[in-house]
Amino acid sequence: MKKTCSLVLLRGLLVASCVSYGSFAAAAEAEVKKENAAVAVAPASVAPVAAVPAAAGAQVGVARVNGTTIDARELRRAKKVMLRGQTIPPDQNAAADKQAVEQLISAELLYQAAAKVEIKDLDKQIDAKLAQGKERFKDEQDFKNAIKELEMDEKELREYTRRDLLITQYVESAFVSKTVVTDAEIRSFYDKNPDKFTREESVKASHILIGVDSAASADDKKKAREKADKLKKELAGGADFATLAKGNSTCPSSQQGGDLGSFGKGQMVPAFEKAAFALKPGEVSDVVETQFGYHIIKLTEKTPATTTDFKDVKAKIGEYLKGQKVNEAIQKYLEETRKTAKIEILL
Repeated sequence: MKKTCSLVLLRGLLVASCVSYGSFAAAAEAEVKKENAAVAVAPASVAPVAAVPAAAGAQVGVARVNGTTIDARELRRAKKVMLRGQTIPPDQNAAADKQAVEQLISAELLYQAAAKVEIKDLDKQIDAKLAQGKERFKDEQDFKNAIKELEMDEKELREYTRRDLLITQYVESAFVSKTVVTDAEIRSFYDKNPDKFTREESVKASHILIGVDSAASADDKKKAREKADKLKKELAGGADFATLAKGNSTCPSSQQGGDLGSFGKGQMVPAFEKAAFALKPGEVSDVVETQFGYHIIKLTEKTPATTTDFKDVKAKIGEYLKGQKVNEAIQKYLEETRKTAKIEILL
């Protein structure tokens, strides 16, 4: 777990974050979701990792872009960053390799365009970005371990950072600054996706479960029901719900006094959901039977359905739509650039 977290932190220093503008779109979508106005779109593609020219004695190349070699070590590194520490089945490795190589090629094409543009104070910007990245690690050793895991040293990391900044600023000047989203487009998106800006009714509840298998004998079911009925009477007599849940419920939630947290419709089995949503805050249900056994439900909170006002999400929608437009522009640019570029896949 510690190693995975370090790689994810280091990813911020390695990824050309604006390439394909995936991070922009993802961030905008996340903010819209916070306002209960999630945008239903396909997940943004992982931003390509900026490729570094192969050093002397480097491993065999997996691709060449206009004469620049991308080697096997870069591919392994790109896969680690792309997969974020997750493992994949062996039969999916070839597809992951192909995706990573394609991202490296796209990053190299953008870098080759970006390298023609001069940036003032580039070294200072590199220093600042590296320092900012290091601050995300608990100490210097943790930072070095993460670099080592990605088969690189600090000199190589600096080169990655330089290329990342060049690509980022190129994308900003060539695509982002030229992309406009109108108020009419934002309003149209909001009006055409009303369900995306609605928070459905939800409830917060606790329960006591006397578990019994649906295939259990009639006698076992009878005993479970009798125990549930007994607990219901104790509650009616003033017994504390959380205390009874901790001492009797067979659900793991018993450790929290039966607290299930908040949930909306469609998240619980029908019988349980119907009983829970029928209650008022503070009320306790009769014994409810489901395939899991017998439940006693206590409603602690009910939140009505709400719709987020346009003014509250206008800016987030605008950011999201701009991200989509920039992404499309970059992809179109890469498609056109590939037509004249000399690209060799050696994988």
